[in-house]
Amino acid sequence: MVIHMINFHSVVLDSEKCCGCTNCIKRCPTEAIRVRGGKAVIQKERCIDCGQCIRVCPHHANKANADSFAELANFKYNIALPDPALFGQFNNLDELDIVLNGLLQLGFDGVFEASRGAELVSQATRELLHQDGVVRPLISSSCPAVLRLIKLRFPDLCENVLPYKAPIEVAALEAKEEAHRKTGLSKSDIGVFLITPCPAKVTCIKNPSIEKGTSNCDGAIPISYVYPKLASAMDKLTELDDIAQSGIVGVTWAVSGGESSALLSDKYLAADGIENVIKVLEELEDEHIRDLDFIELNACSGGCVGGVLNVENPYVAQARIHRLRKYLPIYQNRYNKETDFEKVKRNYVLQSEAQVMSLSPDLFRAMEMMDEMEKIKRRLPQLDCGSCGAPSCSALAEDIVRGNAKESDCVIRLKRRLINNEGK
Repeated sequence: MVIHMINFHSVVLDSEKCCGCTNCIKRCPTEAIRVRGGKAVIQKERCIDCGQCIRVCPHHANKANADSFAELANFKYNIALPDPALFGQFNNLDELDIVLNGLLQLGFDGVFEASRGAELVSQATRELLHQDGVVRPLISSSCPAVLRLIKLRFPDLCENVLPYKAPIEVAALEAKEEAHRKTGLSKSDIGVFLITPCPAKVTCIKNPSIEKGTSNCDGAIPISYVYPKLASAMDKLTELDDIAQSGIVGVTWAVSGGESSALLSDKYLAADGIENVIKVLEELEDEHIRDLDFIELNACSGGCVGGVLNVENPYVAQARIHRLRKYLPIYQNRYNKETDFEKVKRNYVLQSEAQVMSLSPDLFRAMEMMDEMEKIKRRLPQLDCGSCGAPSCSALAEDIVRGNAKESDCVIRLKRRLINNEGK
């Protein structure tokens, strides 16, 4: 059985490859990285596993921990759960069954598309938006990196998050139940493995503390790991079993705007790329965004096809998904509130993690520290150059107040002090 580690984060640092170049600290959306002693250090409590540091590191020092095919030996029956982004990795694909049959050749006993869960969530969301008293705009709950970002930096928006599970969780639950009926095996003997495009989904599966519960998935294998083996298996297929059971609605979730378009409403906003996501959340928090029913946010540019664990250029993959649409039915999975509501609804309240960002649990002490931070910040050069090992002068001031850095860590300030001393 896969062990769920409470402090697990998929994104990790290989200190031997790190040269302390500061590329990663400038791109981290939660300022979770510092360079100390010539090496980057990830503050796990702030990390949202978005993969930005993996994307920008020229030395490949940042990487994602995930599962391999070896994990399949822990179960009697294994199911592949391909993220819809997987279908955008292959050129001239006109049938989902080619990919799904290829996965069966890799050692899986069954295949269940995550896009089937997406179709259920899409219809459930449409029905929810027709109800009175629903908080608007609702924010998509499908991207785990965005959810953690909201809990850390925008806690007041937690109540806006869609009260439904991510499609991978809905699909994994359905997959286990279907396999249980088919084989008679205990659900604990059935392994469901997400073929994932991003490290945030790995963390969400393997760290139950992130989402207040145990995932229905038992592991996550990167698309980049599966791709070469799968491409070879697909080339050798001589006949296809009819497996695919999802359509345009589910598969289009792979790209930005796909989830929103399934709502059959024009009162939505779709943003992708972590910087754009933050801007939208800031606007929403300041109540500058109004008259919308739904906001779809994807941490990766282009949507899930832009995840760092994919192999294809996200824009090429996006074009392939759109091309694939013409071969698919609209949808194949119908949501029934009486039988599916319990499977779809999130069984916990999204809670703020803003305390991670707070300076002190004691309000009076926190105000003192904030005042000291402002004084220190005014003494710093306001260049946000990153040469001190912090992503900004504000971050350095915070580190100093917390006792994790010194003002002399600021190279510019130290240089000025030396020049002034030499001039005396």
